[in-house]
Order: sequence, then C-alpha cells, then structure tokens
Amino acid sequence: MSPAQPARAVRGSKLTRAQIAELFTRLRDANPTPTTELNYSSPFELLVAVVLSAQATDVGVNKATRRLFPVANTPAAIVALGEDALKAYISTIGLFNAKAANVVALSRLLLERHAGEVPRSREALEALPGVGRKTANVVLNTAFGEPTIAVDTHIFRVANRIGLAPGKDVRTVEDKLVRLVPAEFARDAHHWLILHGRYTCKARTPDCAHCLLHDLCRWPAKAPLAHRDSAWRPHVGKKTALSQ
Repeated sequence: MSPAQPARAVRGSKLTRAQIAELFTRLRDANPTPTTELNYSSPFELLVAVVLSAQATDVGVNKATRRLFPVANTPAAIVALGEDALKAYISTIGLFNAKAANVVALSRLLLERHAGEVPRSREALEALPGVGRKTANVVLNTAFGEPTIAVDTHIFRVANRIGLAPGKDVRTVEDKLVRLVPAEFARDAHHWLILHGRYTCKARTPDCAHCLLHDLCRWPAKAPLAHRDSAWRPHVGKKTALSQ
C-alpha cells in the first residue's frame, strides 16, 4: 500500500481547506462574538468613526467621538455643526481638516439622497465623500451584518504572513478571503483577522510564541511556540477596557 499523500493547499492559499476551517474555528473559540474597537451606537456613528479612523488609531478616534457624538451624531446635526466647529472636536486626529470636510459633505448627501439614513449598498456608500471600498466594507459588515472583509494593514499582513490568502495588493487579498473563508465564519472573519494582527501577529514583533495559529502558520521566520493555553488573549482585555 502506498503512503497517503499530504493534502494539497487550496488554490490561492498555502493552507488546505481543512486547515482554513481549523484556523477560523480556533479564532471563534477564543473570541465567539468579535466586533470593532470603534465606539458607536448607530450606523451613522460607525460611518463617521470609520472615516475618521483612516491613518489614525481606534483609541484616538474614540477619544474624539466621545466628545463629538453627544453634541452631533446625526447627519442633520453634523451639517448644523459645520466644518469649522467639527474640526475642534477632531483636531487630535491626523488629516482632520480633510476629514471634517468629508464628514460634513457626506452628511449633507445622506440628507439629500437617503433621507438621512446610511445606505446598505456598496455603490451608494462609495459615492459618499471620504468613503472608499474598505470603509464601505466595514460599514456593511459591522452595521448591517454583511459577510464583507475590509482588508486593512493588519489583515493584509496576517493573510500574507501565515499563508492564508497571499497577495500583492489589498484587493487580491480581499477577493481571495471572500472565496476561501467558509460561510459559517464569513460574518466575523474580518474582526478576527484584524484583532489577530493587532495584538498577536504584529508587524515588528509578532508574538509567535503565544500564537493560537502557530502550527498552521506558514511564515518561515516564526518563533517557537510557548504556551498554547495563553494564546491570543491580550486583545480580549483591551477590548473590554475600550468599551468601558
């Protein structure tokens, strides 16, 4: 009897379908209900927060919106507030001048075209000032439950480093992930991969020694495994702290 042949990686990945399913099973077991670390209470607040988060940290955005949203958290209120007054609330965020202009302009368009409601289609979202594909994907996924994947720097790094969905640009990685992620994990895959990249598979100092995905990872430079039972835990406490 000939020896069993090793399972082949699925097209577009360095992992097999069974390994991809195992990867997301572990992420789900560690964090069954992941969500964004941006604070929001409505689709509009989320849209504004995501627009503000470009080239900024979620922590920094949350500090700004904690002051802004009690004053103006609807399209009408933002338009009434005006661009100059809005800048005072978001001046601690990078590119705040351009972001203030975009937030006021998109608020005005929401009132004119969508009765003040955030649209649930990608085309309508991407027609708003300051809203690109990544921002639209975040809103569709987080506010409306669509199985979209917004590929930011964290997801791009994780997908390439571990061999899940390697690609030279974010759109290639996104298209691969949409095809490769099993349907049962599609809703939350975006958040799991971001959190894994933010707190474990970090850019400069990845915590390979405590990585939940260590044996699945295909990164040649990964460090040895330490204690599996402490894997992928730091972000859980950080999320709780941010939500307080």
